[in-house]
Amino acid sequence: MRIVVWTLATLVVAGGVARAADRPNIVFCFADDWGRYASAYAALDKKPTANSVIRTPNIDSIAARGVMFRNAFINAPSCTPCRSALLSGRYFFNTGSGAILRGAVWDEKIPAFPLLLRDAGYSIGKTGKVWSPGEPADAPIGKQQYAYQKSGMAFNNFSEQVTQAVQSGATIEQARARMLAQVRGNMESYLKSRDQAKPFFYWFGPTTVHRTWIKGSGKALWGIDPESLKGKLPGFLPDVPEVREDFADYLGEAQAFDAYVGVILKVLKDSGQLDNTLVVVSGDHGAPGFPGGKCNLYDFGTGVALLAAGPKVSGPRVVDDFVNLMDLAPTFLDVGNVKHPSGMNSRSLWPVLSAKESGQVDPARNYVVTGRERHVDTAREGNKPYPQRALRTQDFLYIRNFASERYPMGDAKAVSDKTAPSAKILENETFAAFADMDAGPTKAWLVAHRKDPQWRWHYDYAFAKRPAEELYDLRTDPDQTKNCASDPAYAAVLKAQSGELMRILTEASDPRVVEKECRFDRPPFVETTSRN
Repeated sequence: MRIVVWTLATLVVAGGVARAADRPNIVFCFADDWGRYASAYAALDKKPTANSVIRTPNIDSIAARGVMFRNAFINAPSCTPCRSALLSGRYFFNTGSGAILRGAVWDEKIPAFPLLLRDAGYSIGKTGKVWSPGEPADAPIGKQQYAYQKSGMAFNNFSEQVTQAVQSGATIEQARARMLAQVRGNMESYLKSRDQAKPFFYWFGPTTVHRTWIKGSGKALWGIDPESLKGKLPGFLPDVPEVREDFADYLGEAQAFDAYVGVILKVLKDSGQLDNTLVVVSGDHGAPGFPGGKCNLYDFGTGVALLAAGPKVSGPRVVDDFVNLMDLAPTFLDVGNVKHPSGMNSRSLWPVLSAKESGQVDPARNYVVTGRERHVDTAREGNKPYPQRALRTQDFLYIRNFASERYPMGDAKAVSDKTAPSAKILENETFAAFADMDAGPTKAWLVAHRKDPQWRWHYDYAFAKRPAEELYDLRTDPDQTKNCASDPAYAAVLKAQSGELMRILTEASDPRVVEKECRFDRPPFVETTSRN
């Protein structure tokens, strides 16, 4: 079945939201490495998952009065290219060197929606990360000229800061209050200093959920019992105490983000701005330091939470439409009554947000395309990328690996056969190995148990070379662990998914597809010498 594509006939003219005189404010809360974990999502899961363990009352309150998206995905599971796509409304591969992580330089010729909002009369401000690593840092929102961070940024390292404070004699409640006070102070300073006659756009970008975090902090600081996750982890994660504790700690950092969202909502309410503010909450990709997460095109790496509430957004609704986060750029421009610049590959979500229906609102939103080039991986000779593209539809995930002879997470630089399977491998000893996966207890456990027959599959799932094509039937394999690409029964599906993906990439002028000598394989996208 051919995927329904977006046509000019279905485009909504920018400006259908409000007149310039009564444009709503916009607050965007965007968390590093968060994935799709919030307690509101538990009701959508077909079986018990970590969403039944995590508690996110503030994020849930947005779902209770607005829209929660079931099928939101990022364009690339790496923070800089994901953010390049989101800020520009373009596929990541159409953002110049913004398509990679290390070495990215923002192309000033590419319009970024925050600056377009500013030029159209919005006051803009930000706290935390918008676009980095990359140069100049946070260039698409005016670098640091609109930063409001003088109240402190220690909240970016919640578990580290709170644990240290507790060790120095503070209570957990006191230490937590200090973190929340920083979030509150930064936003209040922005609201007080802005031009009160203008609507505002505020980007809150904490890196709290990004590793590192303190081992055992999920239970110590948030009361998340690792054993409560038993039987609730995705099938590609080893369901063992070490991994459960690591995941509980990850969920704890997500709960810290939820607490920050609560502060943002209260500041808006106390200042009288909440009713006239579109609040959108999401994250830049999946969990770091776990197989299949960050840097992978499986759902665990590309699927994210997306919730929105505000003026003219009716709720509560659960929407099944497929959304690429780059769609937020034209959406925010529509809210601000700003004309879309040329070059966008995205489509505004405003018709979906302003609708009344639940379920599938727009039939044309029935797929997303994701991909990646180079992340960090200082281990590869020449820092060559691991290029992938994927087509995600309701029933299937198809992945094309353009360099299947390479290792997806980088070379095993620090792992040798001399390392005993039972050896205790510390986090810093696995940092250089498979560098595209963040170091942490789960990664160290996988490396230590790589020769154990019971767990070898999990190690290979994370680090081994992959075939040129992967196809997963989501109707029977929601965890995406059984590759059907070589199954004759799926030959027709494989051909259709592959053909559709290549058609979309060709029409979007993806350099990986349309260039004989792809730019992503040459400097500045790769380095000519290895780094150690």
